[in-house]
Amino acid sequence: MDRLKALAVATLLRISALLPLGLARALGRGAAALYWPFNARSRRVTERNIALAYPNLTAAEQRVLARASLAATAELMAEMGHVWLRGWDHVRAHIVRVEGAEAVTAALAAGRGVIVLAPHLGNWEVTGQHLGTLGPTVALYEPPKLAGLGPLIRRGREHSGATLVPTDSRGLAKLLKSVRGGGISGILPDQCPADLGSGINVPFMGRPCFTGTLACNMIRRTGALAVFALAERVRGGWVVRYLPAEDAIYDADDPLSLAALNRGVETCLSYCPAQYQWEYKRFRVRPRQGPGVYAGL
Repeated sequence: MDRLKALAVATLLRISALLPLGLARALGRGAAALYWPFNARSRRVTERNIALAYPNLTAAEQRVLARASLAATAELMAEMGHVWLRGWDHVRAHIVRVEGAEAVTAALAAGRGVIVLAPHLGNWEVTGQHLGTLGPTVALYEPPKLAGLGPLIRRGREHSGATLVPTDSRGLAKLLKSVRGGGISGILPDQCPADLGSGINVPFMGRPCFTGTLACNMIRRTGALAVFALAERVRGGWVVRYLPAEDAIYDADDPLSLAALNRGVETCLSYCPAQYQWEYKRFRVRPRQGPGVYAGL
């Protein structure tokens, strides 16, 4: 069954890759509009997250943002054929503008490694591909649940020269070695780790949530420059932005460092809040304290 699912997804990706990017995105938005009335789990989680993150918005404003967020997620899925299958030259041709990359290249020129923190915002696959053009890049790779898609995704992520390593001790060792040697590492900073020892609860959007310590630990151990990055979806393609991290992210105190990390994610969100992966249960706390904010969803 998984093999058939992987084949179906790969076929859809190939079809979307043949369409103009704008048309593929429009079809994604259309699919989201058909999905919205069913009030399925992704919609319910998205609405809960937006209510938690933006309590100052009216209920109507929150609903508009939630609907726009699901449409953006559908656009993301619809454009992945272009990103994974069409090659780097095609993706590069659709990058409308790049901002702040000189901070990364200047650090590399000085022999300092760079850890790029790219939240689940806009099209983080485009961010990863662009990173590979700035310098030697190593990133963690966890095979998808549909194993048949693994080779397709891996080839897509390595289009521009990045090297992927497994999410185990050997992969982490290669990541550290690369950064210490003056290379780039790309990390997703907003995933909720399963291991209780791998994170702590710190504020994000004014709410406590379990935040992984991997990125901040690596920054401290390597002396790397910390930079946030996003690829905002705009008409015709993407705008890739690199943003400096707060000085507090280098602090030896985990709560201070991780709070700065989450504020950096918030700054990224300010550019395109609807393009964040709000259907992910980001506001989980660990260990659990009562039923949690997602009870009943």
